[in-house]
Amino acid sequence: MRHHRRRLTAAALAVAVIAALAAACSSAPPGPPVLTWYINPDDGGQAEIAARCTAAAGGRYTIATSTLPRQASEQRQQLVRRLAANDSSIDIMSIDPPYVPEFAQAGFLAPMPPAVEAAAREDRVPSSIEASTWQGRLVVVPFWANTQLLWYRKSAVAAMGLDMNQPVTWDQIIRAAAQNRTQIAAQGVRGESLTVWVNALVESAGGSIITNVGEENPALVQLGLDAPPGIEAARVLQTYGQAGVAPPGFPTADEDTNAESFQSGSAAFMVNYPFIWGKAKSAVEEGTLPQSVPDDYGWAPYPRVTPDRPSAPPLGGINLGVGAFSNHPDLAYEATTCISNPENSAYYFVSNGNPSSRISVFSDPEVLAEFPMAPTIRDSLNQAAPRPQTAYYAEVSGGIQRTFHPPDAVVPGATNEAATALITAVLRKEALL
Repeated sequence: MRHHRRRLTAAALAVAVIAALAAACSSAPPGPPVLTWYINPDDGGQAEIAARCTAAAGGRYTIATSTLPRQASEQRQQLVRRLAANDSSIDIMSIDPPYVPEFAQAGFLAPMPPAVEAAAREDRVPSSIEASTWQGRLVVVPFWANTQLLWYRKSAVAAMGLDMNQPVTWDQIIRAAAQNRTQIAAQGVRGESLTVWVNALVESAGGSIITNVGEENPALVQLGLDAPPGIEAARVLQTYGQAGVAPPGFPTADEDTNAESFQSGSAAFMVNYPFIWGKAKSAVEEGTLPQSVPDDYGWAPYPRVTPDRPSAPPLGGINLGVGAFSNHPDLAYEATTCISNPENSAYYFVSNGNPSSRISVFSDPEVLAEFPMAPTIRDSLNQAAPRPQTAYYAEVSGGIQRTFHPPDAVVPGATNEAATALITAVLRKEALL
């Protein structure tokens, strides 16, 4: 019995200690709100911008970063899972453009204040605004915008008879590469890269993968893959695959693999993002690549599908969304304005190689010194086309990856019909990917 009383006393003492600690904590002045920014992996640029904007906030808030998985599809999965559980820790998130409609349609994004929207529309390339809009409203803030260029080795192309100062078509570079027994590096891996390529070809031919963008009922989504522009896109893939210009391992080749092929000189042409320039320069600084290699790099706008129609290059990048369940949405939106301002955008371009969504940044002297192809990137972004704007993008992209892979086995007409049938069945819940 005495022992039991001692246990009660110990328990009471523990309660008293906890109460005292709670009282002490409640009497202490609360610190500034901590805004958590979920970022895609990079070279430390977003963490540096978070520190800059924390300093600029003057003590009103701090920004902490939390890194998402490397693959865009895995980033989406993690964010969707947490937002579906009303996770209030997600204040700001870096979102890949094609997933913006899904997040908006699901109610995962906090309403954007009018003043923030006005600022977010200023000085932006049109494609970044289009990719940030859903149902006529700007729902995320454009941060950085990426696009692919046609890269070429100047020494190899000099004898091919191509004028790279003029627009070139896929057929022209395929024919030139085949005649000169060289390669065109492109992304053939079954992944998002393949959807990017297919979409760019369809859009460049004057079509769209989804013809009724904005349709909220998945059963009513209409596809344009089997229309003439889609058939023409499939023809380009077939021509590429049959011409013998694909690098070894093409069905598993991604952006990094292609950068290596181009850097080694085995490919005279490549479609890829501007990161490959920084990759080559870093190798030179490390002493693993001679300066003569990047000196031999040339760049031009993305290839056309038809001679008389400008290409619609891929659009990538990152937009900034504010979580619908954040405890501080106004501060989070204020932070997005700082994160995406011209100074931070130029810094991110120079330091991490990610182009800005802001037009003015492409004439920044530091940007031009580091990326002499910046004007071509800007022009490409001005005519770039987003991937299908739909709340069901994951299903659409998954269907394309299933049916258009491997790209060198694509059959115009048959592949288009197979893709249309699969995606339609998935959207109607009649099939699974």
